[in-house]
Amino acid sequence: MTIKNNRLCVAPMLDWTDRHDRWFLRRLTRHALLYTEMVTTAALLHADPARFLDHHPEEQPLALQLGGSTPEDLARSVRLAQPWGFAEINLNVGCPSDRVSKGRFGACLMAEPTLVAECLAAMIEAQPGTPMTVKHRIGIDDLDSYEALRGFVETVARAGVGTFIVHARKAWLNGLSPRENRTVPPLRHDVVHRLKADFPNLDIVLNGGITSVDEALAHMSPAFEPPEGQSPVDGVMIGRAAYETPFILALADRRVFGTDTPLPDRHAVVRALVPYAERMVARGEPVHRLTRHVLGLFHGCPGARAFRRTLGEAAARPGAPARVLLDALALVPEPVPEASTAPFFVSPPVEEILA
Repeated sequence: MTIKNNRLCVAPMLDWTDRHDRWFLRRLTRHALLYTEMVTTAALLHADPARFLDHHPEEQPLALQLGGSTPEDLARSVRLAQPWGFAEINLNVGCPSDRVSKGRFGACLMAEPTLVAECLAAMIEAQPGTPMTVKHRIGIDDLDSYEALRGFVETVARAGVGTFIVHARKAWLNGLSPRENRTVPPLRHDVVHRLKADFPNLDIVLNGGITSVDEALAHMSPAFEPPEGQSPVDGVMIGRAAYETPFILALADRRVFGTDTPLPDRHAVVRALVPYAERMVARGEPVHRLTRHVLGLFHGCPGARAFRRTLGEAAARPGAPARVLLDALALVPEPVPEASTAPFFVSPPVEEILA
């Protein structure tokens, strides 16, 4: 069975979707497409690329998100990343932060569709066998008409791009913080569904405001009955909900990808993280860099608050050991809702995990 991994994906989130988070999320879903944090071309070209590109093979399928606006630098970055074998390379045209805009990348590039097309054409030429995609908003500032959005997609698609990940909010580049830009502009899922109707041959992935697998499926379902001029999308990207309530991803392999993967047991997931955390500690890495990603695992379950508080406080102490995971886990009664005792998968030897 061929699996189209971008039917469900986890958004690239700066300071959140690092390799420790991705290792944890792979305890919950084998098939959802994961993303790196955004990596700028300047960082890749002027620092040690391994610092940004290294990952364990089990994190795959994994997409690399790049930030930049110079076709030559983006092409060089794509070639530099080739040995790491990313499943996809994505261009960030959606981040609204002032710092990003001053670097002339992110959402501000929606005002320059020809430049975006040139960037992606250079990326495609640099590595023809890897999908090059773009993540963008439905508009920026006063450039927010559907006609402008459609023109942007048309222009970029002509460069050979087949997948557009569309955050269903416009971005205000002046006056709103990145956090406010995720909540203040209204969600317009209808605009993304209209794009799919207008571009049936493109893969359109919806991003913004999706908080569950059921919601994601509703936007992709053949039974979706939108108003005239709209169509079901090809995929859904989940952002903050996948971080704050990560166990929602445990339903993805069965519900979205149609596999017979057993539903993971949350207690078993935490126990499986202990050898990984021990390896981190042995390397001199603070254990909280892993545990901070796990705090929401038991959201909605008895003992969740005690787990979160205990783990958060204990892991923050200097020199905290890996067993803080087990100490916090002891506060959560077994079994918890939606858990299965069936094995999920066998982890590789611990010495391979952080090699």
